[in-house]
Amino acid sequence: MIDGIRHIIFDLGGVLLNLDYNLTENAFVSGGMSNFGELYSQLRQTPVFDDFETGRIGKDEFIDTLKKHCDMGEEDICVAWNAMLLDFPLRRLQLLQQLRLHYDLVLLSNTNEIHEEAFNEILMRTHGIPNIGVFFDKVYLSHRIGQRKPSAGVFQMILDDTGFKPEQTLFIDDSPQHIEGAKVLGIQTIWLEKGMTIEDTIFLRKDIKKGE
Repeated sequence: MIDGIRHIIFDLGGVLLNLDYNLTENAFVSGGMSNFGELYSQLRQTPVFDDFETGRIGKDEFIDTLKKHCDMGEEDICVAWNAMLLDFPLRRLQLLQQLRLHYDLVLLSNTNEIHEEAFNEILMRTHGIPNIGVFFDKVYLSHRIGQRKPSAGVFQMILDDTGFKPEQTLFIDDSPQHIEGAKVLGIQTIWLEKGMTIEDTIFLRKDIKKGE
């Protein structure tokens, strides 16, 4: 499956970090935002979420915008927003450690400053690891780089920054539209469909060194 691959770009949520978007929607609905499902979905976002994920607005402006649609305070909004973030299975983290012995590993995530703080806190609390960056050679978070998937530009930026050749690069993501953005540049891709995991479906122990 990964013959000829020397570099792997991983998505975060849904690939390394388990997510449940319904938990965040339910939390906001309980807080009085009955139309949250219209404001946010995994596949299509309104400008405020896009702006937050690309760093065009910060945490305070994002929270102030959400306050207009519900009766929640800042702390409750952050708790609700982070409700979707579940856990990092230990086997996935161990797999990253194994893969890093044989491949260049890069993280590319559409995320925001509230979630970045929260998922690193989860990692520290559950595994004693200070931040997700310890598993990667490079980390590209959308709110820090000002670009987000599925734009081909964000993948081109990574290729330019790292010097990776697209035909030797594998991108793994659970969103089909993000996969298409990488394919445009000739990057090899795997769409992690529902029910698939990197540890049980893609990387079997005997396959880890295939790219060498």
